[in-house]
Amino acid sequence: MTRFDPSHALYVDLYQLTMGQAYLRSGQTAEATFSLFVRNLPPDRGFLLFAGLEDVLKYLEELRFTFGDLDYLRSTGQFGDDFIEYLAKFRFTGSVRAMDEGTAFFANEPMIEVTAPVIEGQIVETFLINQVNMASLFATKAARVVKAAGGAGVADFAARRTHGTDAGNKFARSSYIGGFVGTSNVGAGARYEISTIGTMAHSFITSFDSELKAFRAYADAFPDSATLLVDTYDTVNGIEAAVTVAHELETRGSRLAGIRLDSGDIGFLSRIARRMLDDASLGYVQIVASGGLDEFSIEALARSGAPIGAYGVGTLAGVSADAPWSDAAYKQVTYDGRPVAKFSPGKATFSGPKQVWRCFDARNGIVAHDHLTSADADSPEPNATKLLNVVMRDGTVTGDLLSLRQARDLARMELERLPESVLELEKPMSVPVRVSDELLAGSPGREKM
Repeated sequence: MTRFDPSHALYVDLYQLTMGQAYLRSGQTAEATFSLFVRNLPPDRGFLLFAGLEDVLKYLEELRFTFGDLDYLRSTGQFGDDFIEYLAKFRFTGSVRAMDEGTAFFANEPMIEVTAPVIEGQIVETFLINQVNMASLFATKAARVVKAAGGAGVADFAARRTHGTDAGNKFARSSYIGGFVGTSNVGAGARYEISTIGTMAHSFITSFDSELKAFRAYADAFPDSATLLVDTYDTVNGIEAAVTVAHELETRGSRLAGIRLDSGDIGFLSRIARRMLDDASLGYVQIVASGGLDEFSIEALARSGAPIGAYGVGTLAGVSADAPWSDAAYKQVTYDGRPVAKFSPGKATFSGPKQVWRCFDARNGIVAHDHLTSADADSPEPNATKLLNVVMRDGTVTGDLLSLRQARDLARMELERLPESVLELEKPMSVPVRVSDELLAGSPGREKM
């Protein structure tokens, strides 16, 4: 049986399409601007890292309703021929202003602003929120783990536990922006040109008559890059077998890369392992830790002085377990040149297109605060840096976006310039966001921040 495969154009909430038909029939089709922002930061987050822009712009450039999409919509009986014909010719023709990927942002700051005919701007809402929300949570989680690791390398081991293959690939990309050194996900490595990293599973070891035979077989296959998993049976015995194989490799001019601890008291076992390796003149063999780790457990290991050189982090990071969602919103702020806003208590918005300015302490270069102004306002302070720039015009990407590595470098620089209190893993502060008097005057229900 052949099943219809809808395109990304149908990744849309129904009401975007029903509103579209109503807009079309009422002639309410003028240009509008929409802001994508987060109302409140998730728990224990003093910042978020912006990610997902590349996927958003690719989607906007390629957005088309296929014949199959149109046939399906027609079959629902909810849409007239006039709207189906409109969708058949649909292209995104608008403009986008956005932060660079890797930029730190805070509550109520637009990361993306879309200006387009209102139907176009409305239809893309669902996909944009989905992609930016997911990618930014992932990049932020990764940055927190990297900070906790205190200089030890961190790799993505999350592919098998993420919420679907798309999320697995996006986590690999976003976690690289957040500072991970590589991924176990081979497809993501190929797609994004990220280093792939892996060791072995317990099943490899249990397939052999003994742990030593398994280690020898793996080392023979990968004499210069083997990392041996030592906790299948008895961890101390596993380390002893790894020491034997490391010495055998040395006689052939090769070196064992590392051993991996995946269970038990990782801190205690890492100290035993380091002592055994050093006593065997194997100081170059790295200890890798994995198994249910996140920023909190890694910080505890680092503070205890556990001699761990690298971490493989999977489930808890790959689903951003302690903060799996953010209060992301996409709200109209102008229609037909007229500023509009939502006044509902607790969900009031600022009207009009905006600019976010980053302001630094002149003494140390650390971020002092951000300033939210109208889009055409002058810099509110000397040497303030504007964060929103045009990245798409008339439906086409303008200029060069940051490469993945450039986004990673930007994220590292951004984190270095945030106050330490903002980077705390628990109960962090956040950077103050000042709001211009002009925005406040046009937005009843909003208070000065």
